[in-house]
Amino acid sequence: MSETATPAVQSPIDRLLAVMAKLRDPNGGCEWDLAQNFSTIAPYTIEEAYEVADAIAGGDPAAICDELGDLLLQVVFHSQIATDEGLFGFDDVATAISDKMERRHPHIFGDVRTDDVRVQWETIKAAERASDGPKSALDGVALSLPALLRAQKLQGRAARVGFDWPDAEGPREKIAEELAEVVTAPDESARAEEIGDLLFAVVNYARHLGVDAESALRAANDKFARRFQAVEDRAGPDIAKLPLDTLEMHWQAVKAAERS
Repeated sequence: MSETATPAVQSPIDRLLAVMAKLRDPNGGCEWDLAQNFSTIAPYTIEEAYEVADAIAGGDPAAICDELGDLLLQVVFHSQIATDEGLFGFDDVATAISDKMERRHPHIFGDVRTDDVRVQWETIKAAERASDGPKSALDGVALSLPALLRAQKLQGRAARVGFDWPDAEGPREKIAEELAEVVTAPDESARAEEIGDLLFAVVNYARHLGVDAESALRAANDKFARRFQAVEDRAGPDIAKLPLDTLEMHWQAVKAAERS
């Protein structure tokens, strides 16, 4: 009597990798998945990262778990595209990030001792960049980042080499200067440029105050949406017919209700 071999239990990550490989299989795979490349998938990757942030803000563990799965799928998708093109595979991605984390945490995975982990982290990152040859201090700040976040990172990189205001007073005064230039801009093109400079100055001021500009604006967006929807509830279906002073009255009432 022959023994029947017990099938190996497939790990969740191996199952996901197998699902993606099948979707990208030229023989019987999904037509849409097969048509994708790094560039076409990149917008979905960014979108999924934001949906994870939204789920975290909502505080629902089930939603966070679901959105993290969607984000993980993006990593697997990109890795499968790379595998199909003979570039690298998922194991290479996992190995590379593991190596990086161990290298950047020598006080955890090695015998290095430090009193300032943040400085050590930045020193190691700087050494990694230097090993690739002379580069700008701004290299590595992704072009696809949200504009406010990218502005903050660019300013932070410049500050590392001493290109920065000594305190928050400089950026605050810069806001007033840039606002005046918006007002005096001679045409639409110049006005748009000055608005950009004004926003950049506001981000710089926020950075000096220790405020994350991207998070602050997201919170302001959420607050506006919440309050405006409350105004809609108060005003009713004919809101578009109401005069501005009536809408302002509703707005102030909503704000007062939040404070009470």
